[in-house]
Amino acid sequence: MALRITVIGTGYLGAVHAAGMAELGHDVIGVDVDERKVDTLNAGRAPFFEPGLEPLLAKHVGSGRLRFTTSFAEAGEFGDVHFLCVGTPQQPGSRGADLRYVDAAIDALAPHLQRPALIAGKSTVPVGTAERLAARLAAKAPAMEEVHLAWNPEFLREGFAVEDTLRPDRLVLGVTSRTDAAVLERVYAKVLQAGTPLVVTDMPTAELVKVAANSFLATKISFINAMAEVCEAAGADVVELSQALSYDERIGGKFLRAGLGFGGGCLPKDIRAFTTRAAELGAHEALNFLREVDEVNMRRRSRVVDLVRELLGGSVLGAKVAVLGAAFKPSTDDVRDSPALNVAATLHLAGSQVVVHDPEANANAAAKFPTLSYAATAAEAVAGADVVVLATEWEQFTSMDPVELGQQVEYRRIVDARNALDPQRWADAGWAYRGMGRPAPTATIPASVERLIAATPSGAVPQLPAVTATAYDRVAPAPTLA
Repeated sequence: MALRITVIGTGYLGAVHAAGMAELGHDVIGVDVDERKVDTLNAGRAPFFEPGLEPLLAKHVGSGRLRFTTSFAEAGEFGDVHFLCVGTPQQPGSRGADLRYVDAAIDALAPHLQRPALIAGKSTVPVGTAERLAARLAAKAPAMEEVHLAWNPEFLREGFAVEDTLRPDRLVLGVTSRTDAAVLERVYAKVLQAGTPLVVTDMPTAELVKVAANSFLATKISFINAMAEVCEAAGADVVELSQALSYDERIGGKFLRAGLGFGGGCLPKDIRAFTTRAAELGAHEALNFLREVDEVNMRRRSRVVDLVRELLGGSVLGAKVAVLGAAFKPSTDDVRDSPALNVAATLHLAGSQVVVHDPEANANAAAKFPTLSYAATAAEAVAGADVVVLATEWEQFTSMDPVELGQQVEYRRIVDARNALDPQRWADAGWAYRGMGRPAPTATIPASVERLIAATPSGAVPQLPAVTATAYDRVAPAPTLA
């Protein structure tokens, strides 16, 4: 049986959740204070890039099952279940979570709740927030004890958010009564019928699940990046190390690829907020390791800049650097705390001529860092470049032809900040390659070319075949900028 659902907040989480609820058969109103965003959504268009979202919006806005408004009064009158999906960014000048948007949403909705309703929080919040919000609701909602609060954390991956909404790997319901659990089970009836695991628990546990999951993932990423630092010192290869570790079923291979590290609007701010909240609860020692996780992650960005400097002979001043990628990960246009943009901005401040290209995130990146230059295509970005930095592993970047790309740059030098390329293939195409925690490869010279060199009189220049010349005109050290 369909329910009437509202979704408060229509950012990455809320817009996808609203469309997903309509797809599951419910009548849905999305609520946001941003009139332009509401107008865009009511036209069936997504205000950001997320694969699969726009067709879903168009389908259900067109059917009348989904609409968007700025009116909390309309939402309060309409909804049986209200999902709270507003952002909880990092506080300015603090590591803690900024809960002003959560509080504002509750304050705006509560006065319009004049009949029984369930508020289900999906925002990632510090443990204990739900208890505080329940008291706030009871004091402000006319229906008082007939308005209940539950916590239903989200586990969406940007780039896969639609799939994760319609076919999640688990559902967690933090409730204070079996009745509230039953309401949410009705909301997710189709998902549960498909066999999705369900965990019904108390609200503090539900609040902790998301931040604990993000902290574990961040720890795993930073672990392999710490191993990359050791590999660089020891002359080992972190990619082969990771492969060997991945065969241990207790460890697995997911999130075990060294590179530029994590960014985005979740992992960095969530682990910082978690450590802050643990300290407030008197459990600060339990999460001290997360500070080092954060520091390892941030060091990866500095390391990429160091590798660029190394390839340029010690100075980046005046060099043209092409940065391929601006989003914090592929399949999104999200540039929040993007490692790629951080590297680009650092190189720019150090005096490089930086040109950035991203298939989807150029506009968002330009809004955040307007002093950088942006190219409409990868070819435009790399034209005449002294160094190329692969900073976001979009498929169109990882599948580039090194020989073809080598004809567009000034010097064939590349920093693979995501360990997404085949080092030997690029070295054989004449590129000076640097990866994260990997030895620098040397070009493989075919036997036919070795015979030509051996047969050439001392002091003469061997006449290499034209088909292979591009692979060996950087056998000698590449020239450095003055």
